[in-house]
Amino acid sequence: MLHDPVGLPLAPNTPAGGPATGRDVRPDVDRLNARYRHHSATSVLQGALSDAGRIALVSSFGAESVVLLHMVAVIDRATPVLFIDTEMLFTETLVYQTELAERLDLRNLRIIRARDIAARDPHGTLHRTDPDACCALRKTEPLNAALSTFDGWITGRKRFQSGSRAALDFFEVEEGSNRIKVNPLAHWAPEDVRAYMDENRLPRHPLVARGYPSIGCAPCTSPVAPGEDPRSGRWRDQAKDECGIHFVNGKIVPAGAAR
Repeated sequence: MLHDPVGLPLAPNTPAGGPATGRDVRPDVDRLNARYRHHSATSVLQGALSDAGRIALVSSFGAESVVLLHMVAVIDRATPVLFIDTEMLFTETLVYQTELAERLDLRNLRIIRARDIAARDPHGTLHRTDPDACCALRKTEPLNAALSTFDGWITGRKRFQSGSRAALDFFEVEEGSNRIKVNPLAHWAPEDVRAYMDENRLPRHPLVARGYPSIGCAPCTSPVAPGEDPRSGRWRDQAKDECGIHFVNGKIVPAGAAR
């Protein structure tokens, strides 16, 4: 396991530089979507790892993360897995991350942390006054740094999760970075996620049983009542439903907007 307190990926044989910034990846995204349009999530994931350049899985080790982590472990345990420790996560998430990484034998797990939390949020209260700035500091900025040497990354986003994700393709362009984002579970429904977990006897995040179907940082995540949207417990009562990892310049970029 590799720890990275400054947000830069650490790995043997990591090439200098990053994605080919001068080359437009839109043709690659179009080609990949056409090729894998009717394929399964596993096939999309295999295709991404073999046909989309240097790819990492970004995982929160949250409520549904075990599905993609298990798929990656089956396909290639050496796939880089980036876990952002915001230093505000639930203790249960940190324990789950450790136990799951060991159980799945993830061989290239990288724990990413922001480099300047002490200077920019010395009292740990930024989430109360400016939650977008807190997410940028603790999530978006360290992730961007960690992804700087990758051509793309794998997400667990699904169309059913929110309106901004309703048109997700398997492959999309990350505007502003020219990286490919891969969404193998884009077309999955909640019952597909549950069935995969059951069939493979995968452990659930312990907070799910306590009413947390979507899990982020502890101060900004609350339990969800029966009948509520699964993501309603994230930034409750705020005009916010994304952490910023899937934003460009602070704005949501709908899937397909670059196409």
